[in-house]
Amino acid sequence: MFETIRNAFKIKDVRNKILWTILFVVIYRLGCYITVPGLQAITIEDGTTSIMGLLNSITGSALSQGTIFSLGISPYINSSIIVQLLTVAIPALERWSKEGEEGRAKIDKLTRWMTFALAIVSAVGIYLTFKNNYNYVNTSWLGAQWSGFFADDIGEWILGIYIVGMLVAGSMLCMWIGERITEYGVSNGISMIIFVGIIATATQAFTNTIGGGNWIEAIIFIVELILVFGFIVWVDGAERKIKVQYAKQVKGNKMYGGQSTFIPIKVNGSGVMPLIFSYALLSFVPMLNQTFWPESGFANFWNNYMTAQTGNVVGTIVYNVVLAIFIFVFAYFYSQIQFNPMEISRNIQSNGGFITGIRPGRETAQFLTKVISRITFWGALFLAIVAFIPSILFSILGWAGVTSLDSQLVNSFSATGMMICVSVGLEFNKSLENQILMRHYKGLLGSGSKGFLR
Repeated sequence: MFETIRNAFKIKDVRNKILWTILFVVIYRLGCYITVPGLQAITIEDGTTSIMGLLNSITGSALSQGTIFSLGISPYINSSIIVQLLTVAIPALERWSKEGEEGRAKIDKLTRWMTFALAIVSAVGIYLTFKNNYNYVNTSWLGAQWSGFFADDIGEWILGIYIVGMLVAGSMLCMWIGERITEYGVSNGISMIIFVGIIATATQAFTNTIGGGNWIEAIIFIVELILVFGFIVWVDGAERKIKVQYAKQVKGNKMYGGQSTFIPIKVNGSGVMPLIFSYALLSFVPMLNQTFWPESGFANFWNNYMTAQTGNVVGTIVYNVVLAIFIFVFAYFYSQIQFNPMEISRNIQSNGGFITGIRPGRETAQFLTKVISRITFWGALFLAIVAFIPSILFSILGWAGVTSLDSQLVNSFSATGMMICVSVGLEFNKSLENQILMRHYKGLLGSGSKGFLR
């Protein structure tokens, strides 16, 4: 990867894209330090189990600091997932997805409006959570007269509307920055913002761990982290190649076909999405409990039996079993969205191709369905193992006497955090390689044309 970056800086166009990416990332990080007047910094505890802790790690600790980017890019991610699912269910959206650039523009516009709606809902939820669970108001900057005004009911409503508006505006600005990175920079901007947030949170937490003199604990943590990252990268590159042979065809005076190719099917083709869906579903209920009815009987039941670390062995087992089931369900669901065996079978048959030993048509579709089902099982099993590895490793660290690790450091490198870091890192490297290859290809065409003209 370092060799790829070094080669990229030798090409002006690619170098400019990298610099644009760095510029937008710096703008995003600056926004993570601009606090919303009226909010004050809070301490988010239970980093490995709390939805607030997860959101805080993704936003680079912006949430705990009460900044304008407290919501981060989460509303845009949720709206993108919802629109993607609706594209499969609603015929009109499915037609848009097949209309090329014009249809893509319509879907993007729908995604932005849905992002705005979800940002309002999320901002209200965050505001109520701050209000109900933390001493969130800090109006000393207004002076004694205005501080008293905002202390009554009407003033509190006005302050709440103002805070919600600031959080929504910050989330929409994050979306704009992500789109600009995608347009002018390298790789996907939304993924890059999440990656930067996780790395920023982990860096701050790791600095706190080292600053406390916990060198041995930090070294043990890094070694285990490298092993986990290596395992994720190894599985991420694993794929099943299905050989497709194309028969020779004579069209006019030319002969086509007679070649063989492969259909690459990745073991973890769905990436981190099943994990995100599963965690989002399991985290949605406790967020509602924490926001609206924190002392209810249902909230107590959920906290005792449906959270990652309850102190209750039965509750922990139930949570892990339910999480594993959700991961498998979403992995199979997402594989059906990404890979359509019947459509691929028709494309192979229409181009005169066939899978060795399999008849074209229905039998090919059945064969592909069987292969996808088996590979998806192992991919889902891998995601389930990755989801449980952090808790297992940190339990081992606890048994070894390593109990001084910063909770945000643990939360930053949860299953979702590690998968996102690996996926974005590989995607960034692949994007750079494609940019370099494309520029070399253009240069080759340019030099050839000049030689021909001469």
